Amino acid sequence: MTTYEAAGVDIEAGERAVSLMKAKVARSRRPEVVDDASGFAGLFDASALLRYQRPLLATSTDGVGTKVMLAQRYGKHDTIGIDLVAMVLDDLVVCGAEPLFMTDYIACGKVVPERIAEIVGGVAEGCRLAGAALLGGETAEHPGAMGPDEYDLAGAGTGVVEASAMLGASRVRAGDAVLGLASSGVHSNGYSLVRHVLRESSLSLDAHLDELTRPLGAELLEPTRVYSLDCLELARAVDVHAYAHITGGGIENNLSRSLPDHLDAALDRSSWTPPPIFSILAGHGKIAQKDMDKTFNLGVGMAAIVAQEAADEALRLLADRGLEAWVLGEITEGTGKASYR
Repeated sequence: MTTYEAAGVDIEAGERAVSLMKAKVARSRRPEVVDDASGFAGLFDASALLRYQRPLLATSTDGVGTKVMLAQRYGKHDTIGIDLVAMVLDDLVVCGAEPLFMTDYIACGKVVPERIAEIVGGVAEGCRLAGAALLGGETAEHPGAMGPDEYDLAGAGTGVVEASAMLGASRVRAGDAVLGLASSGVHSNGYSLVRHVLRESSLSLDAHLDELTRPLGAELLEPTRVYSLDCLELARAVDVHAYAHITGGGIENNLSRSLPDHLDAALDRSSWTPPPIFSILAGHGKIAQKDMDKTFNLGVGMAAIVAQEAADEALRLLADRGLEAWVLGEITEGTGKASYR
């Protein structure tokens, strides 16, 4: 007799994965979360929004890209979920929105309960770091479409911002300071190029390189820094005008998105030294600087545009929170572009 399990879908394994992840998900709980006994939907008490005069809901959807392929090859699955949260929720904070909750979706060739629990545990930890609740999710088994050790994950997040406090290009002024907030590494963009470099140069993920203090695979799988709480606290404390999340496209392209048409961001490349992983990739891959610039964050994971007189206080606050930051450049008259001077 033909069964669903014979076709490659193990419902009991899925149920065990849910059981294993429950305690990890609970760590991301917010007081507004309402329990739903059926488990078909996540509930969030919207009365929490009554403290806003004109609440604007913000939403974002994203994935982790091909970084998951390195996680699968290296056998490390407990931090890739943090990457997902950073990609989704740190996009929300760019407009000043407080992340409220997130849902995730995992597609895999075979449900291995312990592996799924590790992945979701990372998502839950990322939500905790962002101050958001992991409100629900779905794990789908796709036998035949994906190999038994393959998986992919995506997520969607929702946040809220007071309309009058929304950040963005309209607030940016000539003379503002552009602050660079340090990345934790490569983050979650450019991994198709990373994998190309590994393949063409025959670099092993287990390689121990003089420039690094740990194996190359561990360096490349360092989770994306979650900036949400740091950015929200900074905006409460000083005159922040805009943020730019430095993801695919690099510093110049992403920062340009946060500029009005009549202003430029003049950046100083000498203001920081990119972490060694970027020179390793450039050297082994023979990648030109222009391609490094448009592919990777180069050590800047988030940029903040603040009033010039608030720059020193902003840097002190970020340092007190354990986040390295520096003056990356300044806002000048122009045509809406960020570039190195």
